[in-house]
Amino acid sequence: MNPQYWLEAATLVFNLLGMVVCLVGLTLAQKMTRRWPGYVIAVIGFQIATLPMFYQLVQMLRQSGA
Repeated sequence: MNPQYWLEAATLVFNLLGMVVCLVGLTLAQKMTRRWPGYVIAVIGFQIATLPMFYQLVQMLRQSGA
């Protein structure tokens, strides 16, 4: 099976996992004296959530030859 199909099927899982990681990071940033570790975790969560869309964008650009 094509890896793109697996990624499209797992989009919901990536979105939920990324959202949870992002919320944990923002909560940590709010409660800690040093905020940057929480913000870094939140950015990682955002990247996890947007991974399927980014992969589809890269695939579309590769197919169009741009």
